[in-house]
Amino acid sequence: MSSDDKTHVAMTRGGAYSLATLGAKHVIDGAWPLVRDAIEQIPDRAGSAFTFSDMGTADGGTSLGMIGDAIAAIRVRFPQRDVQIVYTDQPRNDYNAIFQMVHGLTGQSSYLDRFDNVQVLASATSFYEPILPNGALDLGFSATAMHWLSRKPCDIPDHVQAVGASGESLVAFQAQAAQDWEAILLCRARELAAGGRLVMVNFGVDEEGRYLGNTGGVNMFDTFNETWRGFVADGTVTEAEYEEMTLPQYYKTVDEFRAPLDDASSEVRKAGLSVEHCETRVVPCPYAADFQAHGDAARFAADYVPTLRSWSAATFRNGLSPNRSDAERDRIIDAFYGTYEAMVREAPEGHAMDYVHVYLTIAKA
Repeated sequence: MSSDDKTHVAMTRGGAYSLATLGAKHVIDGAWPLVRDAIEQIPDRAGSAFTFSDMGTADGGTSLGMIGDAIAAIRVRFPQRDVQIVYTDQPRNDYNAIFQMVHGLTGQSSYLDRFDNVQVLASATSFYEPILPNGALDLGFSATAMHWLSRKPCDIPDHVQAVGASGESLVAFQAQAAQDWEAILLCRARELAAGGRLVMVNFGVDEEGRYLGNTGGVNMFDTFNETWRGFVADGTVTEAEYEEMTLPQYYKTVDEFRAPLDDASSEVRKAGLSVEHCETRVVPCPYAADFQAHGDAARFAADYVPTLRSWSAATFRNGLSPNRSDAERDRIIDAFYGTYEAMVREAPEGHAMDYVHVYLTIAKA
């Protein structure tokens, strides 16, 4: 795969991603029992560091507390072993923010203040590629990241996300997602030590057809799409720019997640991976929950829309023509989220970004 074929995704930089995505932290906190149980099942490898990878970590803030709890559990189980935390993300990630988080320079307490013999490393390598030496990984973790595809298989002509795709576009996204998931699993199978575990917490479509921002109220992705269509209609953006804004994401069903892990003839199963735990969960949008308590629509809109912007703005901005100046692109993006915020402020009921995830624990034989 050439560098030109790859999807480059940018989260909000400078530590602002964690501040704007409280719900993502709640998702990770909810995964702690699975991480704890995985640590209890992982066999000892005396004489080596216990290696824990956080894949697709963004600025590291949402997982900071959970990793501290994991280190405490590792210390109880393997008191003589060093602990090596390997943060991984794509090359454009803000690694300065990670190290500022971990070293307590952002006002958050860090696990480095609690434990000795913990080494913190970072790899600017995406989870679609090998990250660690074969057999070096004890516990791999990833949350709210692997819905991003390695490449955009096509532009969707009438929507901005695959949840609204149909026909050939939908088939192309399904095929890309299946190929990417197998690639991720095969890379991790090589890196895992015998008896190692993966705890993967991914956006998905649950048994009731719910997905991120579509749990019974206003559909977030349809609102994105309708707003951009309005911008096309009034001439703010072109039809070509709108199509370029297709988000390189796909939300898999439980069956799609499990397929390569359950099929005895698949390369993933032959590599030794199998499902140990699988469930779907809906984690309520914290900003919508707060709104039910305080009732201030303007405050809700101002709190809520930045979390949408934190992960979607880079893709939308990159869809705008390179012939536009940076300032013009910024004005259009600001106008888009300003329009969304005004909609929420004027009619807040039903707006929420409830998180729908598939929680998986995967074991290597």
